[in-house]
Amino acid sequence: MTNATPKSLGYYFPAEFAPHDAIWLSWPHKEESWPGKIASIYPSYTEFVKVVSLTEKVCINVVDEKMRNSAQKMLQLAGVNLERIQFYLHPTNDAWCRDHGPAFLIRDNPIDPKAIIDWNINAWGGKYPPYDLDDVIPTSIAKALGLPIFNPGIIMEGGSVDFNGAGTVMTSKSCLLNKNRNPHLNQTQIETYLSDYYGIDQVLWVSDGIVGDDTDGHIDDTVRFVNEDTVITVVENNVLSPNFDILQQNLKELKQMRLLNGKQLNIVELPMPADVIYEGQLLPASYANFYISNGHVVVPTFKCTIDDKAMQIIQSCFPTRQVVGIDSTDIIWGLGSFHCLSQQEPTGITL
Repeated sequence: MTNATPKSLGYYFPAEFAPHDAIWLSWPHKEESWPGKIASIYPSYTEFVKVVSLTEKVCINVVDEKMRNSAQKMLQLAGVNLERIQFYLHPTNDAWCRDHGPAFLIRDNPIDPKAIIDWNINAWGGKYPPYDLDDVIPTSIAKALGLPIFNPGIIMEGGSVDFNGAGTVMTSKSCLLNKNRNPHLNQTQIETYLSDYYGIDQVLWVSDGIVGDDTDGHIDDTVRFVNEDTVITVVENNVLSPNFDILQQNLKELKQMRLLNGKQLNIVELPMPADVIYEGQLLPASYANFYISNGHVVVPTFKCTIDDKAMQIIQSCFPTRQVVGIDSTDIIWGLGSFHCLSQQEPTGITL
């Protein structure tokens, strides 16, 4: 691809609540991600696929034909319409497609109206090698779809950024400024990469992420845009929780932010679930890790008394979509949920 930046060519990364052509997933197969539990995640995972497939195509990366056949059987048993599913033989190390999957860009131009960014990944600061297969997934998908590819050459993960579709990206200092990602870059330089490659004009920073999040604080567990000027942010009501002060600080910072038009953010507070602890470990359970599809908002639930209240709050933010809660108490043992597992492919602009 040319040396010109996506932004200079008119590309941008649309908001998740904009229309999609598809969702991209990487079929879970790495047992070390769910030690002793991987078999238990498939009922919730296939239910997620079933709901999303009602209103958008589902593209699934699989390691080989054997995995594709196994996945097909599980999806069929779950009542998924397989005509809505397309498999790609793209071997992966892990299932977290939000972070290793393609970042799709669109532009108002009939020539190459859609493109892909292939950021580098290093398994969240080198925590879980190997990651060589995951690192090439965006390029594999771009080749399969015949799309142009941009290669910024730095570490970036899809779960670390959230977009309002009107020039603004939200992220966290604890992740993007962590020395285990791009130690040669300062905050200003990282903002330049975000602007040049995502086609945005403003970067808003909160300080930190929730305890137990091995990504060093991905934004998709804490703050999510639901429209151009409104965010949902999680708050912890238990003052004894290790998340209480972290999330209060984020809330304070959100209240001080201004959008490009000078407006304050509309802030909707979303409670955290009761602590989800497994084998003595506090897991990063958050209702904010929802996926926005064309027709639904799929929310992770945790067999908790707060589940219904959280879903009602999220439903109030998405009046044109149906909120669906799917149990994530086994999936979260992998330290992520439905948003972490998925990456949307936006609908290109029709001229």
